[in-house]
Amino acid sequence: MPKNPSIKSVLIIGSGPIVIGQACEFDYSGSQALRSLREDGIETILINSNPATIMTDPSMADHIYLLPLTTKSLIKILKEHPQIDAVLPTMGGQTALNLCIEADEKGIWKDFNVKLIGVDIDAINITEDREQFRELMEKIGVGMAPQATATSYLEGKEIAQEFGFPLVIRASYTLGGAGASIVHKEEDFDELLSQGLEISPIHEVMIDKALIGWKEYELELLRDNNDNVVIICTIENMDPMGIHTGDSITVAPAMTLNDRTFQKMRDMAIHMMRSIGDFAGGCNVQFAVSPDNDEEIIAIEINPRVSRSSALASKATGYPIAKIATKLAIGYHLDELNNQITKSTSALFEPTLDYVIVKIPRWNFDKFEGSDRTLGLQMKSVGEVMGIGRSFQEALHKATQSLEIKRNGIGADGKGYTNYEQILDKLKNASWDRVFVIYDAIQIGIPLSRIHEITKIDIWFLRQYEELFLLEKEISSYTLDTLPRELLLEAKQKGYGDRQIAHMLKCLESQIYTKREEMNIQRVYKLVDTCAAEFKAETPYYYSTFENDMQREGEKPYAENDSIVTDKKKIIVLGSGPNRIGQGIEFDYCCVHGVLAAAECGYETIMINCNPETVSTDFDVADKLYFEPVFWEHIYDIIRHEKPEGVIVQLGGQTALKLAEKLDRYGINIIGTTYQSLDLAEDRGSFSKLLQENDIPYPRFGVAETTDQALKLADELDFPLLIRPSYVLGGQGMKIVINKQELEEHVVDLLRTIPNNKLLLDHYLDGAIEAEADAICDGENVYIIGIMEHIEPCGVHSGDSNATLPPFNIGEFVLQQIKDHTIKIAKSLKTVGLINVQFAIKDDVVYIIEANPRASRTVPFIAKAYGEPYVNYATKVMLGHKKVTDFDFNPKLEGFAIKQPVFSFNKFPNVNKQLGPEMKSTGESILFIDSLKDDAFYDLYARRKMYLSK
Repeated sequence: MPKNPSIKSVLIIGSGPIVIGQACEFDYSGSQALRSLREDGIETILINSNPATIMTDPSMADHIYLLPLTTKSLIKILKEHPQIDAVLPTMGGQTALNLCIEADEKGIWKDFNVKLIGVDIDAINITEDREQFRELMEKIGVGMAPQATATSYLEGKEIAQEFGFPLVIRASYTLGGAGASIVHKEEDFDELLSQGLEISPIHEVMIDKALIGWKEYELELLRDNNDNVVIICTIENMDPMGIHTGDSITVAPAMTLNDRTFQKMRDMAIHMMRSIGDFAGGCNVQFAVSPDNDEEIIAIEINPRVSRSSALASKATGYPIAKIATKLAIGYHLDELNNQITKSTSALFEPTLDYVIVKIPRWNFDKFEGSDRTLGLQMKSVGEVMGIGRSFQEALHKATQSLEIKRNGIGADGKGYTNYEQILDKLKNASWDRVFVIYDAIQIGIPLSRIHEITKIDIWFLRQYEELFLLEKEISSYTLDTLPRELLLEAKQKGYGDRQIAHMLKCLESQIYTKREEMNIQRVYKLVDTCAAEFKAETPYYYSTFENDMQREGEKPYAENDSIVTDKKKIIVLGSGPNRIGQGIEFDYCCVHGVLAAAECGYETIMINCNPETVSTDFDVADKLYFEPVFWEHIYDIIRHEKPEGVIVQLGGQTALKLAEKLDRYGINIIGTTYQSLDLAEDRGSFSKLLQENDIPYPRFGVAETTDQALKLADELDFPLLIRPSYVLGGQGMKIVINKQELEEHVVDLLRTIPNNKLLLDHYLDGAIEAEADAICDGENVYIIGIMEHIEPCGVHSGDSNATLPPFNIGEFVLQQIKDHTIKIAKSLKTVGLINVQFAIKDDVVYIIEANPRASRTVPFIAKAYGEPYVNYATKVMLGHKKVTDFDFNPKLEGFAIKQPVFSFNKFPNVNKQLGPEMKSTGESILFIDSLKDDAFYDLYARRKMYLSK
């Protein structure tokens, strides 16, 4: 059956600002859904309050409403668009589902004659209400852990008495495991029960008998109106039950399931999806499997929507789940749709993987001082990375190299733990770095049986680690000159980086690279093709690996490379890696726009990134996608393979910027602002000299490289002092100190965590107003795209401040200084592309805090507020295709736009919530107001000093 002809206009609900538990995977899903609907000529209307995403870009939907996700906003939209036939709520995570239910309860969909597609209300209610879900599972014969529902404190106590400990408490209708916890001891139960009841919007919790140590699996399913069901991907959690799946290391395909159990699990998942309602769309099912020979399967939950895992499964298989789920929601059947990768097989054809993917979460505990760093049922990670390899070991190494936590992979980098007690503690109390600690444990001689007993991680995974350790041991017994080719090739096939092999052989990374060249051990690129190469894939989506050479008679030995280099002019865009605090989805937005702008200029576009959640790693955004770590060795090999005109580094945040020095050193052309200018702006001392030469005021400062120098400087500069390390993002390590003791403590701590760093000590301008400007410069002409004034005083990181566009309280005299300084700095730095400048205003004097000649967090916000594609313009300037004067700038904004930070402090209840120079927000929303008399502005202004900490 082709699409439903009665659906001509669809409302999509987005997921709002990024919080822990709901990140950019829904931007990816929503963007795919919008594109999918427009392909079928359906009008799209979107509501989402997040300005940083591609999803809310004007090009994505016919009508975009950057409004708070409330029923009041829905009514406003439905009144303005009486033609809306249907609403698709499954692309915006739990936020969208919850809003959809609320609108249904208030009768809004009925009042406006809007039908629900992709899911039905009964399905949402059954899956969210844990009591209803349990009853249904019992009825259809699917096993579950012994559990009961409590809607009061007393009920909860009675259940605990009956079940005994350990127990699991899960709150109904919540996201990212909010309100969930494992209770090992009776004395902790009361507090955790109260917490769960409080967090659940319907004040209900499910109490389960804890299945500690059971294995956990997830299946991604799609179903059409004809009741055809396909299973797109089976994902195995390396971590056993007890750790939220968003905080678990996950692997696809499943590694330790026997075929009989796998088939049984498939049947159960299909049975569950069919039983929860009669809808066409996507579903995520989670199971626990007993770690014994019986392999008993128990259902944990089912989500009738696309999820974090479906974004991962889409990237893992190359099968665009959200896009197909949207087609099914509007009436298509699976057998009528094409597989997007092969273009020749049907979407009913289940993907087969001839490679392994490993996902590792990315945490940001350093931003939440005093937080509980152990992992449990409440999700705490802020992003994730994915590695693709021909083996689990290779994929694991690539994923760890993608994390950007100064590790070169698993082991062999001199950064492991060696203390027996510390290693045991990290294994027992699941630590965020346990993925590395397992290797350290094997290295110091802890037997696999003991590691398995403590962690309950399947012995198969532990043996994979042991093999790596034994290989490192063997290689370490050689020297660079004596290392045999087959051993070096094996190390590369198992994912070891050149840096790690150099560490084993006590030589330089470059020497290993040269040795590989001499021995002809080269990376080859393989297609992600959804069908294990049974059918030809049309989509250029690649990962790298190392292969044993093949030999044809009379020919040189060779390894097969799927990535064919064209003779077109090429541009590489370096992505921003995993999402984290200080570097979020806004840089993905910039990268995607950079790719599209380069394509408009006639270049073949190549994207390198390792984040499975984002639009930049969608298989059809760039002409070629390399799903690889944004890690020097991988990037250099791709550059040598593709030979681009140059590399764009200023759109991918600090991740891409950090590679500029090496690109420059290796003679690779950096598109736009040169490395020398990027470096000058990052080096606080050199930058201040540039300001001095241009008569631009800046706070009195000094540069220190030791604690003694810092203490000496303090006498000259006077307290309070702001301490800032160079080359960091998101205010990492910044702090305001008010006496010598605080200064000494912080400097010692900084030099320990970021060695050899130049620290800048500024006299802190107490009570100053903070403002920032973004501009585009072509080296000669400058256009300021936006000037924002922060509602919070100077001292709160710009990412944590409410930024108002245009300024609300700055006089013409001060505004002119901001404009003059921005233009002078952009030209002095020889900026080509984007630049962000931050200011402190005191007594009508504008001081410079810092300048970043790159895309900033605020560029997408300004672009959305003014309705102008600034990243597109800036990229064309970087490529030398346009001058700033070639554009007809026409910003449109009535009233004011406010960028509002959103925090995820609820995941860390005991953390100091005060704000300061180090960024803590996980996302942002946009608020439009007509005038400063608006109550929302008044509330923000009244609270502006509440959180300031020194």
